[in-house]
Amino acid sequence: MGEAVENVYGTNAHGDCHRAKDGGDACKWYEEEIDDDLKWCFALNSVLHRGTSKFQDIALIDTKHFGKALVIDGKMQSAEMDEFIYHECLIHPSLLCHPNPKTVFIMGGGEGSAAREVLKHKTIQRAVMCDIDEEVVDFCRRYLTVNCEAFASDKLCLVINDARAELEKREEKYDIIVGDLADPVEGGPCYQLYTKSFYEQVLKPKLHHHGIFVTQAGPAGVLTHKEVFSSIYNTLKHVFKHVLAYTAHVPSFADTWGWASDQPIMLDAQQIDERIGKRINGELLYLNGESLVSSTTMNKSVYTSLLKETHIYTEESARFIYGHGRACFA
Repeated sequence: MGEAVENVYGTNAHGDCHRAKDGGDACKWYEEEIDDDLKWCFALNSVLHRGTSKFQDIALIDTKHFGKALVIDGKMQSAEMDEFIYHECLIHPSLLCHPNPKTVFIMGGGEGSAAREVLKHKTIQRAVMCDIDEEVVDFCRRYLTVNCEAFASDKLCLVINDARAELEKREEKYDIIVGDLADPVEGGPCYQLYTKSFYEQVLKPKLHHHGIFVTQAGPAGVLTHKEVFSSIYNTLKHVFKHVLAYTAHVPSFADTWGWASDQPIMLDAQQIDERIGKRINGELLYLNGESLVSSTTMNKSVYTSLLKETHIYTEESARFIYGHGRACFA
């Protein structure tokens, strides 16, 4: 990994920072390429750190609008102003629907935010976080101070390994398995963890009888849900009896985001609020009973696509998110 960058200036075409000829302004913009003719730009205060691990490029940037933000392989992963939306939606619905969740296995989750939300639940006895990239985990432990308490918890077991290999060799089963993985990108380290064979042969056997699997499922907006969201949903339908899709708008992602779980929500809004009050230490910033129930209602366009989707994720026929490695600083 590279060293922290304290005085960052203009960038070249490859995004490598250098001092401007006039000794002037620092890097002012981070640009993320969403499509061939569409970019999402952030005004910057500074670039705090940039480096490359064995698997991924990583950067921590200080944006004017969203605060500090983690970027991996040119894709925004989380921003301090709104990451709670993504991580609360990823973690709490399945844990609240489970009658008594005690053990959780997190695939990915290297920044520690998913573990942080899991450990808010009073019933949790053990959470395993398995991320393939030790350098990214070390980076996040060092720079994302909001998750220091989670990383220090004696309930958290941190494992550096490929999640598939780790699940295959473990004999124990879990109440909840979470897919907090990067989006499936061509050449990336985790797209095979979205496939039917993985869900069917490796993951499902590691769930307890009443266990629940939940995964992030990519962009779920009117214009973007066919990239991977509808495919992931359809793939899960071919493995699990019941599959629930739900969404929320995440401002720093410039889109609505999707998640999918094999557990229908059998609770009403009042019951969910009661469980939040009884089970969770501290306050949730985004989710309550009403917002959780409403998140499962799709607009007509997305709902129709989910019903009609026929694509199934396999190692040979994966779909990928656009924009891998295409971000730059300017």
